Parts: sequence; C-alpha cells; structure tokens
Amino acid sequence: MLFERLVCYVSAKRINSLCCTSYIRKSMNIETEIKYRLSPKRLDEITKKIVDLGAVFHKEVFEVNYQHRGGEMDERGATLRLRKIGDHTVLTYKEKIKTDSGAKRKIEYETSVGDVESTEKIIERLGYRLTAVYEKRRKYWHLDDVEIVLDELPFGLYMEIEGTIDSIEKAEKKLGLATIEREPRGYPRLTIKYGTLNGTVAEARFERKATA
Repeated sequence: MLFERLVCYVSAKRINSLCCTSYIRKSMNIETEIKYRLSPKRLDEITKKIVDLGAVFHKEVFEVNYQHRGGEMDERGATLRLRKIGDHTVLTYKEKIKTDSGAKRKIEYETSVGDVESTEKIIERLGYRLTAVYEKRRKYWHLDDVEIVLDELPFGLYMEIEGTIDSIEKAEKKLGLATIEREPRGYPRLTIKYGTLNGTVAEARFERKATA
C-alpha cells in the first residue's frame, strides 16, 4: 500500500523496516465524524453547554497542516497530510469511505515523523503535490463516548464530533444541535475556497501581530 511504502522510508531511523507494516496497522482506524459551522455567539453557547454537561477538557493546540494530493490518491479519494504541532509532526493518510449517513467516514493511517524536510521531499518525489496549507487553533473535549473539538481557522469557527454514529447522534441531542449548519467540506477544500492562492498552493494563515 502507498502509505506503508512511504512510512517505511520516512520512519527508517525509528522503526525496523521488517516491522513497518505491523506498526502502521496498529495506528489505523476508521474515523467517523460530523463537522458544524459556528458563529461566535453559537461557539460561546456550545462551550458553556459542553462544560455544563460535564465534558472533560483535554488540551489546546496550534497546528500547521500541509495537504498533498495527486496520482493514485486522487483516484481513491485520498490525501496525505503533514501536521505540525510545536516540535511534533504527524504524517497522516486519509481515504474516503462512501456512506449514506450525514457523517464523514475515512480510513486513517498515521505515524510520527522526525525529519519534516526529508518527509516533504519524499512526498514530492513520489509525485504528490502540495495543494493547501492551513493553520488552526483547536481545543479537545471528551463527552461520554465522543471527542468534541472546537476549531478556529482564519476563515471561521467550526466544531467536529467524532465517535460512532449512535454516540454522535446522542451528543447532538444533548448539545441541541438540530438547528446548527453541518459543514460537509473538509478544511483543505475550505482553504481552497476561502484562503489566499500562493502560486498553486491555497493558504489560510492567521495574521501576525507586528513587532516593534
């Protein structure tokens, strides 16, 4: 598989190549989630309700995401993403699964990488192109059997709920989300729509405060 071959290259310093396939399989899961677009007022209301329901706050992070596409990945509806969080970087392969429900389902493989520049060069040499770069501020919460993330991007506010279909529906009822707009598009597509084109790459970055 494409991702297994790629990780064998980029993780060679960290894991024995003979164990590469088994390592990746352990990190594979089926991701099921629903995304919602929020107004600032609605974000405040939902945050309060999450706290009132006893959700556990996990962490807050700042991310820089690099999305790559091309070749056989386009045929599969798949993407490669490098996500930087501080000094930590994760390489993720995502592939869409067709579903009739309102939730997005994807096969997901991921692994940590140590040498980001080499990983980017390998991805490019394999024929995949960088299509989107977007920054994100994310807060993680756990409520019952779901993970809730509250996201701020340069072009808007969003919430994602991840879990099983049943657990997501239960969380929706508890949070009173019947009237909230669902967002079917992923952040790379939203970046292409709302971001700034830098050559052939769509970018969405927060404004930097000027320093004296």
